[in-house]
Amino acid sequence: MTRSHSELRALRVDDPEGFQRRLVDRRRADPPSDGRLFIVAADHPARGALGVGIDSMAMADRDDLLDRLCRALARPGVDGVLGTADVLEDLAALGALEGKVAVGSMNRGGLRGAVFELDDRFTGYSVAGAMRANLDFGKLLLRIDLDDPGTVRTLEQAGRAVTDAADAGLPLMVEPFISRRARGAVLNELSPDAVIKSVAVSSGLGSSSARTWLKLPVVDEMERVMAATTLPTLLLGGDRDGHLDQALSRWEHALSLPGVRGLTVGRTLLYPLDGDVESAVDAATRLVHGTLDPVPAPPAVPTWSAS
Repeated sequence: MTRSHSELRALRVDDPEGFQRRLVDRRRADPPSDGRLFIVAADHPARGALGVGIDSMAMADRDDLLDRLCRALARPGVDGVLGTADVLEDLAALGALEGKVAVGSMNRGGLRGAVFELDDRFTGYSVAGAMRANLDFGKLLLRIDLDDPGTVRTLEQAGRAVTDAADAGLPLMVEPFISRRARGAVLNELSPDAVIKSVAVSSGLGSSSARTWLKLPVVDEMERVMAATTLPTLLLGGDRDGHLDQALSRWEHALSLPGVRGLTVGRTLLYPLDGDVESAVDAATRLVHGTLDPVPAPPAVPTWSAS
């Protein structure tokens, strides 16, 4: 049953147990027939990352964000959503997660701009919490800065989460980066060698990799990147850094490579420059679930991005 946002607010107060149960009791997704996934990402706000492009508070209005997510999830071929508990529970109560994949975001403690940003502790879902919530995947962020002592704690907690997920039978997306600080901001290195190094480190986490997936940026020489792992991989979209056509070109090439199983994209599609969420989502859906032939490598991409 679809509810209005005002009813959603009342439900949180009047029936908190029922509110939580709507996520647990939702109808889960059937496995996609083509083995590919298209997931809309919306876990940025919990890390204090509310900006899209030049608008530093674009994701601050929760009603607007939920409206954009519901519009995206209603499009054919969108398989599910990635979010923290507040976002997933809101969407479940609105009726938007029926038959959809729900991915729970786990370590959101590395707040954007904080001195402790790379000590990225698990403040969202635990593996046990994701299982209780009847989620389909967990997801963790792994930023590796060899000059920051906070990295080792994140590595330790990430390795424990991978082990716990494998033991519980929960698929877990790991989103790794080689990172560094510059002028107070954390930047992710997007050179092929850096991404390959991050793949090697993240693939070796935990006592089993049987349930581990990777969530990787699209960079130059993606053939080399995908040759570095046998783990199933979803491509991430990053911030909206240009026109959608440019992003689609990069995604199309990478989606044709062995091991790539789909897309996990948020701000680029939820906040397109022209405001047309449905058209942006449909364009990405055609890449994921359409027939893809190998295409030429796209133009070069920047080698550093804001975290």
